[in-house]
Amino acid sequence: MAAERLAVVGGGIVGLATARALQKRLNRPVVVLEAETKVASHQTGHNSGVIHSGLYYKPGSLKANLCAEGREAMFSFCREHGIEAPRCGKLVVATSGEEVSRLAELEARGRANGLAGVKRIGPEEMRAIEPAVGGIAALHVPETGKTDFIKVSEAMAADIRAGGGEVRTSARFMRAKVESGGVAIETTAGRVDAHLLVNCAGLQCDRVARRCGVSPPIRIVPFRGEYWRLAGPGASLVRHMIYPVPDPRFPFLGVHFLRHLDGEVTVGPNAILGLARHGYRRFSLSLRDAFSIALFPGFWRLALRHPATGVREFLRSLSRRATARAVRRLVPAVRAADLSYHGCGIRAQAVFPDGRLADDFVIEEGERMVHVLNAPSPGATASLAIGRHIAEIAAKRLP
Repeated sequence: MAAERLAVVGGGIVGLATARALQKRLNRPVVVLEAETKVASHQTGHNSGVIHSGLYYKPGSLKANLCAEGREAMFSFCREHGIEAPRCGKLVVATSGEEVSRLAELEARGRANGLAGVKRIGPEEMRAIEPAVGGIAALHVPETGKTDFIKVSEAMAADIRAGGGEVRTSARFMRAKVESGGVAIETTAGRVDAHLLVNCAGLQCDRVARRCGVSPPIRIVPFRGEYWRLAGPGASLVRHMIYPVPDPRFPFLGVHFLRHLDGEVTVGPNAILGLARHGYRRFSLSLRDAFSIALFPGFWRLALRHPATGVREFLRSLSRRATARAVRRLVPAVRAADLSYHGCGIRAQAVFPDGRLADDFVIEEGERMVHVLNAPSPGATASLAIGRHIAEIAAKRLP
């Protein structure tokens, strides 16, 4: 048994950041086990690229604390590695009196989370920042930024290798068993012996946990987040980022506008049920994943709580006209003709058996194992802080 080596399952940005932190904190060799042929193939590689400010999260929560720490760490990492990461800021726009009242709550939450620059502004100031924006009031959040998380992940992988660690691709996790002195891990590329296993498998994290002999308190339900490209004259309508006031019932931030580093403008994402955890085509179906959802009581309890929202999101997925109608409240000049389908990401949403959505990061400890069971957005932003947090947990578990 390789008593010194530490293993991380999952080569997305959270797994790579965790491996990097373990290597630095514990000064032990680390091996990252990634199922695909390259790192950042799933949630990370289909991410919008936003470095989130931490505006939305409940003060004192693990998500709020790690997002604040991780945001600054991400800006520093990008600067040190020559990766573009401007602090471009964003507007969160209210279009009704009810949303204006929620802006005040968001502003208070943002200040509690350490955002000194967040500011409530009116129509004139809004349009000085984003001339085409609609709405009646907004929060300006200058701490928000954007980057390319694939490049960030590749830089993290290079750091791990430079520090003496390994990043093994095409090494799909099969199962793991605690043995005397460590953990025996079976992969499609052979057996790996390690002193400690950290599960950062994202969309597959609940299945990895079960194959480690753990009964996770949640089930992953995949949600497709589809994006439209804003092209033609419409592309000039957005300078940086324009967000709606989010619905407090859900952990999703709502359909928003984003000008990417390459100048392309996207609109999205919506949030509809995904029938394949790795299904990036519009009508992807995995019978295994679909049956897993259908047999999970938590999904049906969730669906029965919010039937109208589910139908609305699905209809918007099918129609660019419906999407254009929905986003015109933020940018009135958008036309359906300006939109073309861009692609999608898959969010690994943890759901409890009673139908509640996991709102905070979920990290479970076991014998010689740590399982990261919920780290969606702002997981990429917070990844370096999540990695350091897990490294501290691991340090306490090692002899």
